[in-house]
Amino acid sequence: MTPTLSRVVVGLSGGVDSAVAAYLLKKQGHEVHAIFMKNWEDDDNDEYCSSNEDFVDAVAVADVLGIEIEHVNFSADYKDRVFAAFLQEYKAGRTPNPDILCNAEIKFKAFLDHAMRLGAEKIATGHYARVLDTPSGYKLLKGVDADKDQSYFLHRLHQKQLSKTLFPVGEMRKTQLRALAEEVGLPNAKKKDSTGICFIGERPFRAFLNQYIASKPGPIKNELNQTIGQHVGLSFYTLGQRQGLGIGGVKASVKSSVKAPASKEKLNDHHEPWFVAYKDMRRNTLVAVQGHDHPALLSHALTAQDLSWTNGEEPPHFSQPLTAKTRYRQLDAPCRITALNSKEMGLTFEQAQWAVTPGQSVVLYSGEECLGGGVIWGYSPLQRMDGEDLRPESR
Repeated sequence: MTPTLSRVVVGLSGGVDSAVAAYLLKKQGHEVHAIFMKNWEDDDNDEYCSSNEDFVDAVAVADVLGIEIEHVNFSADYKDRVFAAFLQEYKAGRTPNPDILCNAEIKFKAFLDHAMRLGAEKIATGHYARVLDTPSGYKLLKGVDADKDQSYFLHRLHQKQLSKTLFPVGEMRKTQLRALAEEVGLPNAKKKDSTGICFIGERPFRAFLNQYIASKPGPIKNELNQTIGQHVGLSFYTLGQRQGLGIGGVKASVKSSVKAPASKEKLNDHHEPWFVAYKDMRRNTLVAVQGHDHPALLSHALTAQDLSWTNGEEPPHFSQPLTAKTRYRQLDAPCRITALNSKEMGLTFEQAQWAVTPGQSVVLYSGEECLGGGVIWGYSPLQRMDGEDLRPESR
């Protein structure tokens, strides 16, 4: 179907995905303008900050495509709406996902509002997702390339935002996109994809966080409450973390009190690596267990708050077949809703989920459609801690 031509403002990040998005819009005949969003000013000249280099690349793309580009500074909005919440969550011992909040508050709110003031009818980004206009409203669908699908990060978008948004590369696979970028001569066709959180870049995460959150060392204990090491501060760790614990050579003195699945080898064999299983904020204690599939790292149920649904305020039905992701880069897991109101949702899973982490988002799907989700608040591990019972009975 031939798309209705519109005045579209595309967010050019300097990367190849948004560059191809702009190219496709121009080829379709839309009136295309570009905006480069600057969302972070601190450490702007730091070796890890690529903002200046990205802007140069975005300008080069705009020049090749023959479109105007504007540099817009959203860093104040970002600090107030995203970074402040990011720090608050880490201080509370949770692990937030700022990219999700950035999409909801900056890219599809501050950027959208700015584009509308410029007379835009639509905005566009290089996200791997799709928007479907149906008689019952706009639906957010997964990107065709399952390896690049970014609907997880977009699940907080609502109907007004979806109605104004185009995702031109959502129907493409990354290999196709790279090939097209080279074919049409885009200057960043071979540019490496960016990784990590936008304001941290490739810098060591703990060093960055230490600029804003004070270290508070404490003990690392095993499941029997035996001290096996020291942590530098609970805010600097996340559930399921393996690297950076400094206890790789410590042998387990006991076996797990919960029998491992028959298909698994002994979970607490002394050769198994250690993983963060729990953060006890009250006692300033980090609890670690041995083995990737240790029962303390596996959960069949969770609760989520701060709920958001792409179709508005209408949540999924209890009887509706659903799948969910408790983190990006995860296969969809069959689940069902066990409790739901305007503030909180309970979910159970057919198969136990690994390292369910408070502060991260659980996102619900019905087939290809992203329904929305919420922020994980509590979870039910298959094994609680022994000894002094470092895990509270109620979360």
